[in-house]
Amino acid sequence: MNSPELAKVREAPVDKSLHAVIKGEIFRQLRTLFSALTEQGLQYSLDGVRVFEVGDKFLPGKICAGFAHLLVEAETAEREKLIQDFRAIVDLTCTMRNETWGIYYACAGLYALKKAGLLEAAVSESALASMCQSADWRHFVRTEDYSLIDLPTNYYGVAFSIARLRMLLGWEDASASDALLEKTLEHYDAHSGEYGFCDDTDGEGRFDRYSILLVAEICERFIETGLEVTPKLRALLRNSTKVALKLASAQGDGFCFGRSLGPYGDTAVLQILSVAAYLNVLSAEEKPYAYSLCAAVVRRYIDFWFNPDIGSVDMWGQGRRVDLYRGKSRILGENLSLIHQLIGAEHLWKASGYVATNPCSPFALQNWLIATHAPLQLVPFADAEHHRALAIYRDRQHVFSLLMVNGGSSQHMNSPYYPLPFARGIIEGIADSGLEHPQLMPKITLDDGTELMGTAFFKQIECDTSGGMQRVRYRLDSLSRMGSPVPMEDTRFGAEVEYVFEPGRITRTERFVPRHSVGVRSLSLDFLSFSCNALQAGGGVIFHKGSVKSYQATGVDHCQVVALDGHTSLRSPNGAMRSLVKYRRDSFNASAPFTVQWTLTYQ
Repeated sequence: MNSPELAKVREAPVDKSLHAVIKGEIFRQLRTLFSALTEQGLQYSLDGVRVFEVGDKFLPGKICAGFAHLLVEAETAEREKLIQDFRAIVDLTCTMRNETWGIYYACAGLYALKKAGLLEAAVSESALASMCQSADWRHFVRTEDYSLIDLPTNYYGVAFSIARLRMLLGWEDASASDALLEKTLEHYDAHSGEYGFCDDTDGEGRFDRYSILLVAEICERFIETGLEVTPKLRALLRNSTKVALKLASAQGDGFCFGRSLGPYGDTAVLQILSVAAYLNVLSAEEKPYAYSLCAAVVRRYIDFWFNPDIGSVDMWGQGRRVDLYRGKSRILGENLSLIHQLIGAEHLWKASGYVATNPCSPFALQNWLIATHAPLQLVPFADAEHHRALAIYRDRQHVFSLLMVNGGSSQHMNSPYYPLPFARGIIEGIADSGLEHPQLMPKITLDDGTELMGTAFFKQIECDTSGGMQRVRYRLDSLSRMGSPVPMEDTRFGAEVEYVFEPGRITRTERFVPRHSVGVRSLSLDFLSFSCNALQAGGGVIFHKGSVKSYQATGVDHCQVVALDGHTSLRSPNGAMRSLVKYRRDSFNASAPFTVQWTLTYQ
């Protein structure tokens, strides 16, 4: 599907405004998808996926919201044909399975058409009557007390958005949206604590991309449906904006830790900064640079995530891997939701006065980020029994995000939640990894078969910037017992950990302290690297190709290097790992403290 039309999607020079890029390259991609769908109908296949036969439970709604943009933005001459085709597509899809987020997207698309005066022409009476019944928050919320039906609490925001949009569509009064808004804000207050970032679990301590993004999504729903954003929400958004600026890069990179990443890690920064611009949460100095960061995110989407050979965003090919939640069966829906985000962000910047404004150069943007942010910064999330925080280290073009949280139920064994300094192309996790080659974390296997790692129960997190080096330290009074759905504390070991960051070098030292003598079957340490052409030397490894130049560990033995070319499972959201470095120490009695240290150099 490599047509000249699709190849143009990559043509996005730096001197184009965000508005021009969206109206050109992004809308060209949207029109191509729309044309293919209208031609193929229910037989539509995108990169080998028969999109209507794979059970994407959000797809009908995303089709409505995504393609509604074409009608709203169309020139008069082409609008009539687009309306006819859209109407036929909605007639085909309006009775298909559509749940939660899909319901929100359906209502958002219909409301956008209503505001543009196009709803009656674009959606048949029978389809609209069907969607009035099916696109309803009551399918996943109990009406008697507005409690969610077997869903995590962040779905209160989805339910509120649906109820508010239904009210604006004339399908119900405001009572449900008012009640669900109250539930949404109660949830945020109950799980965000003193620092204003929302725990993604019911108190387990999982803070990730969504914890920082959620307040921006809530504010965006307010903007979308005409509600006044409260001073409290603006203050919370300011907190998230600071984090987005701290971890953003001139290359368009965003969040590189936690679940559900791929292009959504980048577009989270876009969403936060765009909403902040619209609500004047950014300072006058920050605003043009935030705009340039958003333009860089869109650039990265075009140049990296979009694959003109298949005519689609590509999270699954070219060595990439994302969570099962975003499996390839959702390929059309992922295209549409990402395009919907990009267009929505551009609308907010346009409303903020940025229409024909060109972004600054990547060089100027990087210099501003370096000049206005300390090399090492700590973002606290929680200071209860266990501490949760994010340390951000900036070294030239690289931004490292050291996440210190509890991955919690279902995620604590997956490497994107390990306490590692994640940075694209240097250190990355593997979605849904489990314990296969735990990335850069010493794993202790006891004689009784128990597997222990220091991944969840942090205390005394602190930063030290003295002496020209940047240090992060924390304490663990217990290690995590792996293998169960939730992390279990095992007090047979404690640990003290220190990271030392220097330009081009990271050193991690973990001192394990046994409470009493314990038999250890093995101590292992694995590193999955994007670098390759490795040479073992002096107990470590030198890489001749890639961003990581060398890697060496002490406190473990038996270094082994395995080339991973063609390996199908050891892949990150950004590409395949090329080398596996394995250290191992076998059969010893842990009767005194012992230390495992690794040092990594990069360019």
